[in-house]
Amino acid sequence: MQKRNIIDSERLAITIERLCHQLIENHGDFSNSVVLGLQPRGIFLAERISQKLSKILKKKISLGYIDATFFRDDFRRHEGGPLKANATKIPFLIEDKEVILVDDVLYTGRTVRAALDAMNAFGRPSKVEFLTLIERSYSRHIPVYADYVGASVNCQESEKVVVELKEQGIAQDNVWLVKKK
Repeated sequence: MQKRNIIDSERLAITIERLCHQLIENHGDFSNSVVLGLQPRGIFLAERISQKLSKILKKKISLGYIDATFFRDDFRRHEGGPLKANATKIPFLIEDKEVILVDDVLYTGRTVRAALDAMNAFGRPSKVEFLTLIERSYSRHIPVYADYVGASVNCQESEKVVVELKEQGIAQDNVWLVKKK
């Protein structure tokens, strides 16, 4: 397996800081906004963003996790057998809130579409925005695009993007472009 570092720890910190300031520009003091991380990997980025926003704004930011497994259109057809669900944890109401969905990589858009369906069980937000650390260019299966993008990466189908964050138990933050076998 061949891999190339596309974002190192230092650049990742700068990127997350920039994303947080963009969120503050659009959401002000976050009095009517919440952050929802997409299970399984988006929750680590959502936690990091929530902590950074809390530090900048000097207030607690509402953070939750949403699992879209059962709302995916490929739930039963997945190559490795049926997908396993993760926990959904939304300890607040999203009714009439501005929701920022967070995931580490935007690839086909299907996970985001499924998350939008899953969110309906928790109320009707006034607005939904999507933040992704990495946007894979030219790979969308459905018309889903991010409002906030850390970096865009041109990838071939034979490559994948792997985001490693300290919150996952990794020693150092990195984003890798990996050639699939």
